[in-house]
Amino acid sequence: MRNSFIRYLFRPKLDNPVFVEGLPGFGNVGKNAADLFTKYLDGKLFAEYYSPFFPDYVHVGSNGICSPPHYEFYAPLSKERLNAIVLTGDSQPQLDNVPAHYEICEEILDFAQKLDCELIVTIGGVPVSSERKDVYVAATTKKLAAEIMGKGGLIYGKGRIMGATGLLLGLAKRRGLKGFCLLGATAGLQSDKEAGVAVFNLLLDFLRSRSKNQNEWEKG
Repeated sequence: MRNSFIRYLFRPKLDNPVFVEGLPGFGNVGKNAADLFTKYLDGKLFAEYYSPFFPDYVHVGSNGICSPPHYEFYAPLSKERLNAIVLTGDSQPQLDNVPAHYEICEEILDFAQKLDCELIVTIGGVPVSSERKDVYVAATTKKLAAEIMGKGGLIYGKGRIMGATGLLLGLAKRRGLKGFCLLGATAGLQSDKEAGVAVFNLLLDFLRSRSKNQNEWEKG
C-alpha cells in the first residue's frame, strides 16, 4: 500500500452531521468516549481509512483473525438519534512523523467536508495530579468555548494538544470550520474509563441542547 485510502461500506444519509473524533491517546480518554458515543448513537460502521503511515503490525482478535491498523467511521441509521459521525480507531502515526499527521488530518477533514460536516469535535486526555474528573475545552471561537463552559467545562489555556486531537481542530479552523476539543482529566497511567464517561456526558449534554435549540428555531 503506497497511498492512504477510504473504503466505503455504505453511504449514510445525514444532514450536516457533527463530526466527532476519539482516537487512542493519553489515558485512552478519546477512544473510550468515542466508543460510548458510538453505542449511544447505535452507530453502524460505514467507512474505513487505511494508510501506510500507520504502525507496521496487525491487530489479532479473539477469533484469531488479523487486520491492519485503520480508522473507522460510524453513523446512526435512525433519524431519532443525534445527527453525528464518529471517527475512532486502534492507533495513530508515530508522534515524530509530523508530515504523516498533517497528511492524515487533511484527508480526514476532506472526508468530513464531503459529508457536509460543519462542526468538528475532538476528544483526548490531559494529565493532572488530582483525582477530579474535570473536562477541559479549547475551541475555535469564544462563543463555542463559553457554551461548553456553560455545561461544566473548564478552559484549557496555555498548553498544547498533541496528535490528531489537536491538529484536526487547528486545521479545521484554517478551513473556516467551527469546532472544539474536550480533554478529560486523567493520570494517564492506564485506560481511564471514568474520564471517558465524563467527556461523553458533557458532549452529549451539549449536542442535545444544540439539537433542541435548532429544532425549536426551525419550528418558529
